[in-house]
Amino acid sequence: MSDRSHGNPVETLVRWEEHGAVWRVLERTPSQVTVALCRCDGGEEVERLVSGDPELLAFVDEREAAVDSPPP
Repeated sequence: MSDRSHGNPVETLVRWEEHGAVWRVLERTPSQVTVALCRCDGGEEVERLVSGDPELLAFVDEREAAVDSPPP
């Protein structure tokens, strides 16, 4: 996905989840994130999304913070 346009990257991750698939952050720098888009039936990587889109960076950071936070 890094070499072609697929629209809004946040929408891409949300659609991926809505279809039962998973995604994982592979690398996160201050200006860019690399996300593996994986199959729902075993986690095999299908494609990668690489983007510096500020909305995507915030979305990924928010998700990781929610996962890392202990339950109340």
